[in-house]
Amino acid sequence: MEPSAKEDKQPKPRLIVRLGIFLASHHILFSALCCSAGIMALLFLPSLAKNTYLSENALIPGSANPLFSSEDVTEANKFIKGIEAAAGESRGGMEMSKFIVQQMKDLGAEVCYHEFLPHSKHFHPLKFFTSMTNDLAVRPNGTYSNSGTNTIGIIRAPRGDGKEAIVLVTPYNPQKVQANEVLSLALGFSVFSLLSRAAWLSKDIVWLSADSQFGEYTAVSAWLNQYHNPMFVGGVKHEPDGIAEKAEFTDFKRAGTMAAALIFKVGETRNYGDRDSVTMYAEASNGQMPNLDLLNVVHYLAVHRQGFRVNIETISSLLSSAWLRAIAEVIHTLGSILRKINPDWKLDITASDYVEGTANLASSIYNQALGVPTGSHGAFRDYQVDAVSLEFSPTFYIRNENAKSSFLVRGGRLLEGVVRSVNNLLEKFHQSFFLYFLTAPSKFISVGVYMIPFALLVAPLPIVAAALADGSRKKGESIDASKTKGSADNLPTEVGSWKWLQAARVLLVIQLWAVIVSLLPYYISQIPDGTPIQSSVIWVVLAILTLIVLYAMFGSPYSAGVEWKLLKATMITSISIGLGLMSIINFATAQLGALIVIPMCLFSRPLKAQLGMSFLPRTVLCASNILLAIFGFPPAALLIMKGLSKGSWTVDLGDFWASMEFLWEWSSATYLYLFLVHLPCWLLCIHVLLHPCRQVGSKVKRE
Repeated sequence: MEPSAKEDKQPKPRLIVRLGIFLASHHILFSALCCSAGIMALLFLPSLAKNTYLSENALIPGSANPLFSSEDVTEANKFIKGIEAAAGESRGGMEMSKFIVQQMKDLGAEVCYHEFLPHSKHFHPLKFFTSMTNDLAVRPNGTYSNSGTNTIGIIRAPRGDGKEAIVLVTPYNPQKVQANEVLSLALGFSVFSLLSRAAWLSKDIVWLSADSQFGEYTAVSAWLNQYHNPMFVGGVKHEPDGIAEKAEFTDFKRAGTMAAALIFKVGETRNYGDRDSVTMYAEASNGQMPNLDLLNVVHYLAVHRQGFRVNIETISSLLSSAWLRAIAEVIHTLGSILRKINPDWKLDITASDYVEGTANLASSIYNQALGVPTGSHGAFRDYQVDAVSLEFSPTFYIRNENAKSSFLVRGGRLLEGVVRSVNNLLEKFHQSFFLYFLTAPSKFISVGVYMIPFALLVAPLPIVAAALADGSRKKGESIDASKTKGSADNLPTEVGSWKWLQAARVLLVIQLWAVIVSLLPYYISQIPDGTPIQSSVIWVVLAILTLIVLYAMFGSPYSAGVEWKLLKATMITSISIGLGLMSIINFATAQLGALIVIPMCLFSRPLKAQLGMSFLPRTVLCASNILLAIFGFPPAALLIMKGLSKGSWTVDLGDFWASMEFLWEWSSATYLYLFLVHLPCWLLCIHVLLHPCRQVGSKVKRE
């Protein structure tokens, strides 16, 4: 009676504890349900997209009548003729810069030149997250080689105090100027000319004519670096070659804190479509996005005021995908059924809208996960300035004067309207969303919605890790009991609760190996005249040799006698921490990584442990484990991403080196994720699959 009385006195565990124990005892079913629900929620995201709306009331786009008129178009046409003449006489673009500066000066603007050098693209671990530096060589005579020249004009606001500014950027290549670039400059000058006469301005206007011969991003980034981090160079006075007139404009001029930036250019003429279009580019480095209100203002004014068709980037290969069309029909059917059950569930999206929304959503997630800016607006976001790039795509021939005049009027009024709205702000953009995915120019998915698939995928990880660790502990206790059963005088020599230290040691060794592998490109890239294929081969060979050396020094998982359950529990714990940290840095990368890695981790099981199963379950589990391990290998995962995004499924060993070089040149956190989170997890998964499954209990029985 006494033992039963003691049991009655013991308090029952809390509900959360009992729920955890229940889920751990059914962790396989729980994992399958959560993974399936996470994938289904991801497929339903295009149906859950909402229409965009303005959160900041002060923007009031389109509230004032535009002032941009035919007179400004005449100014633009004069500018076109003048700059074409300057381009014909130009030596290395010098005459064009002089012409632009003179035109700005005639408007009463403050003018300056900005000389910059192309940044060096070399991997350096200690400068991974720092801004790009202009550290090219200098000629022996003290003059820079291969330098670019930005021209900057500043209009001081008549109603402002000089503390805030709006930046307009027009990129062009003075070495080989095209007709569409001349039109871009004319559009920028006409808007700048109009704003120089505007009495309603309360923020300074900065027009940057960016020299894009080394890339648009390089020119804008160099100017922003000088704008926010002044550099004082002593010892050598430099005058650009052949331009003595630049001496009075060499002092770098600044305006106030940047409220917003607008980068615009005219693209190539399209031979299809019924009207001119504008493509918005918003993705910045490591998944950063501008405030959604800025995109909403551009979209509203372009569509409802000026009659442009607004586009965003899309993955065109998905638009004609048969399997996506089949999924769209299923989603449409399910949405219609759910709408009948509850009319408030508006999930019955049409199949065509679902396909288009999915293609746009996939492009948005891919660009954010890549961590590389889609335009020069990304340089502004590095300084916490909201910016967007606009690329106009006319449907007329550039030499068609009537169509060009109409385009200049509508384009100028669009830019004027955006400047007016930003000029109305009393503070920085803060009301709307900074974390979102776009499924259309006027539809978005907020952070509260797109976190649901990620949460469902991640939810089983702690439960499965706890279940595996508890199973290994109970197995260790039974082995210890069998050891002490034959001899009551001898105590157990190994405590089962400390066996996880062996698995932790294996994890630390693999993480050390991953760090070394991620640093190898710093040394490989210094090999002269190395091709991408040669660099890839050297990288792979050095990675394998490093792993062999580390295992020889610290022991492999098999020589240490680590149970596969503890090894898998450690792997799941590691990926939980890695995905959690990555979701803070770049959520899109964490989302795609979870979609690939989590099924591979949860359903990995030693191939030898599957021999006791019947034929059908063993075949299915073995095939799924092998396929998930292949798809989870970083080069294979990148190949899949490349095939889905670009429609190219060609395999080239040098492509992997080129892709990694592209990521580290842009300091993308995705590079760190691939080598510090994804690669160690994949290697641990391979160790679990190839685990010998030696039973310690059988050895004890023989003793």
